Amino acid sequence: MKPTLVSLSRNELDLAHLAVPLQLEELLAGDGPWEVEIGFGKGRFLLRRASAETGGRFLGIEVARKYYRLAQKRMRKQGLGNVILIAGEALYLLSVALPAAFASVVHVYFPDPWPKSRHQKRRLFDPESVDLVIGLLRPGGRLYFATDHLEYGDLVAEILGSHPAITVSTRQGLWEDGPRTNYEAKYEREKRPIVRLEATRSGEAGDDLIHPLTRRSLLAAARLPGS
Repeated sequence: MKPTLVSLSRNELDLAHLAVPLQLEELLAGDGPWEVEIGFGKGRFLLRRASAETGGRFLGIEVARKYYRLAQKRMRKQGLGNVILIAGEALYLLSVALPAAFASVVHVYFPDPWPKSRHQKRRLFDPESVDLVIGLLRPGGRLYFATDHLEYGDLVAEILGSHPAITVSTRQGLWEDGPRTNYEAKYEREKRPIVRLEATRSGEAGDDLIHPLTRRSLLAAARLPGS
C-alpha cells in the first residue's frame, strides 16, 4: 500500500512521519470549528465551503489518488490555508489517525454502497463501522449524508435511527445551497431519486457511542470458547 499522504496549503507530509492520532491543532492553527468530508472526490464541495467560511477549518478524506491530487491542485491555486486533505482509506483513517469528537460537522455524499454481500463489510455505514463516523462528532455535532442507492439509504437511516447517541431525519428536496457534489448535480438533472439524511449527535459528552448491534457482536465474541 502506498503511504497515506496529508496535504496542507504549502506542503505534503507522509502520515508515517506524524504522530497519530493527528495533532490537528498543530497542523492547522486557529480556533474555528472543524468540518470533515469523507470521500471529497474532486473537492467541489469541500473547497467551496472552505472558501466561503474562511474562519472555519476543513478536513477531507479521499481514497482515489487522482482526485486527491486534483483537489490539492485546486486548493493551492485558490490559496486556501484552512484545509487539510488526506489521501487514504476512510475506515483506516477514522480508526487510527483522526482524534475523537473534534468535528462540528461531517459530510458523506454518495459513498460506495458495496451492494454485493461479500463486500458489505467495506461499507462506511454498517453497524460495525458507523461508530467510527459518529465518533468524529463533538456533542451537538451534525452529520449530512446523501446517496442515490435507495436501499442503502434506507439502511443508513435505520442504522443511524437505532444509534443511542443520534437523532436522524430525512430531508425532502435539495440542500439550501443546492447540489453539493458533481454526482448530485448530475442526478438532479436526471431526476434520479436521492436519499438525504441529517443527523445530530446528542449534546452529552459522556453519551453512548456504541451501536447496539456492535455491542451485541462484541459480547458474542467475548463468549466464544477459548477467547
